[in-house]
Amino acid sequence: MLQRQFLFPGTQIAAPPEGAELVPGVESIWVDTSFGQIETWFLSPLFSGQTQPSPVVIFAHGNAELIDFWPEELQPLQRMGIGVLLVEYPGYGRSDGAPTQTSITEGFVAAYDMLLTRSDVDVARIIAMGRSLGGGAVCALAAERPVAALILMSAFTNVQAFAAQFLAPGFLVQDPFDNLAVVHAYSGPVLVVHGKHDTLIPYHHGVALAEAAQNGELITYACGHNDCPPDWDVFWHDIERFLQQVR
Repeated sequence: MLQRQFLFPGTQIAAPPEGAELVPGVESIWVDTSFGQIETWFLSPLFSGQTQPSPVVIFAHGNAELIDFWPEELQPLQRMGIGVLLVEYPGYGRSDGAPTQTSITEGFVAAYDMLLTRSDVDVARIIAMGRSLGGGAVCALAAERPVAALILMSAFTNVQAFAAQFLAPGFLVQDPFDNLAVVHAYSGPVLVVHGKHDTLIPYHHGVALAEAAQNGELITYACGHNDCPPDWDVFWHDIERFLQQVR
């Protein structure tokens, strides 16, 4: 009965009404869905004089976060010449609706389809990157739309894996987010980043995701969940190496 309160606590976080007006260089784009509008923020690459369409990372944050928390942290992607699209969950921040797997999937698909209309986006190089719950969001997107690569940070295999901790059968889970099945079926490159000492989403989830991928790589850090990665400079170096390796 309480599973969505546990899964989506970010609905209780108050967001500034001004939103993107408070963040320099952010383009706020509202995307229509069947349940209302969701907010997305587009961060352009920081290469000066860039005229060719750029790759874009669609980023999905953790369950107790908002898109407001991430623009500064994701600037290294912009410095690599990559655009970033932050997509807010339904019911989070200033977005309409309520968070469920169905509504989150619809929102991310609508945001993806919006990117296809932009002349500054290389639609063949849209990368999906999610942290924690965000891994479920981007895997759900990858099951519906082609993405060039998947990057999963501290992600779970599926929500049913947690049901046993609450002595509940898996069929009671309303939002299964079966990342393991998506990764297994996905033929593109997958990078899994996980903390060895993660007690919230244990390390074996990351190992299982990497092993299930047809083209997977696992990077292990000596950290837990909320302190992962422990060194952001090392993390962004690893991300850049992976993206160059898979072109």
